Amino acid sequence: MVSRQGFRTLDLLIKSQLLYRLSYRLTLRPLLRKAGSQGQGQKPRAHNVFQGRFRTGLVRPGTRRYIAGMTEAPLTFHKMHGAGNDFVVIDSRHCAGGVMTAALALALGDRHRGVGFDQLAELRAADDADLELDFWNADGSRAGACGNATRCVAAMVMGQTGAQSLSIRTARGLLHAEDRDGQIWVNMGAPVLDWQGIPLAQDCDTLHLPLPGDPAGVGMGNPHCVFFVADADAAPVADHGAQVEHDPLFPEATNVEFASLTAPDHLRLRVWERGTGITLACGSGACATAVAAHLRGLTGRRVTITADGGTLMVEWRDDGVWLTGPVAHVFTATLADGFGT
Repeated sequence: MVSRQGFRTLDLLIKSQLLYRLSYRLTLRPLLRKAGSQGQGQKPRAHNVFQGRFRTGLVRPGTRRYIAGMTEAPLTFHKMHGAGNDFVVIDSRHCAGGVMTAALALALGDRHRGVGFDQLAELRAADDADLELDFWNADGSRAGACGNATRCVAAMVMGQTGAQSLSIRTARGLLHAEDRDGQIWVNMGAPVLDWQGIPLAQDCDTLHLPLPGDPAGVGMGNPHCVFFVADADAAPVADHGAQVEHDPLFPEATNVEFASLTAPDHLRLRVWERGTGITLACGSGACATAVAAHLRGLTGRRVTITADGGTLMVEWRDDGVWLTGPVAHVFTATLADGFGT
């Protein structure tokens, strides 16, 4: 496929992002010129590269929210990614109960007819935390945890508020995020290692699940099945991941990881995510893999993990499993009038 600017790509994710951004070219240019003129001579804050980038959305004139019963305000979203693990982020803190439904998540998750994402994160107001996060998979199902999306949202909110730490309420529990010299770290909580908590369908040794390939089972707010293989790059992620995701051992289905040790305390990781498929990275999957690798005696408690989309760092401390890695804001936009109808 050749784009209007002459770039050639066969990758559907790159193609959808490129065409989407080209469609906003006329809107972006005046905003960028204005931002450039206002920012001359000003040095950006080094501790958070997202400072001030989320205050203004790209709102098309006349656009309004299409969801029946909602207000006439436009539905603006942010597209972000952490090591290629890409997300739609919707801030619903102003709206009691949020705006997301399974049907809307499914429509937005379509990379051909919607926006496309690995997961969607919706911010909501919380009484006992700085904010609450709900996660949705691309198939419209709910996700209990998403480490990279949590890091992305933390970077966004810290950039808006100037805060150096946040408390975030999720289905996983109360999580904490910190800005450490520009690196956004999130405490994903303690790993779940008992069979009922993961959950599994039967009592078994969770470090050696009764499946071909001798995988380990770990819960990080969502279930993970971790295979340690000789070469993760040669692993049959698509075929085996899809099969294991719905194995009867996992009553809620599972994420599937394929990891190989490439150096001391360094793992190569490839991921099949529940409800989504192959992704370029998975934050909770990286945490689960690091925990399983340490318990198997393969690594220490601080591990560098190279995924398809970038490098993540995981550290299993006494207070939980901490995760960090790259975060990027791709664009901010508004849904067109009538989308999803």
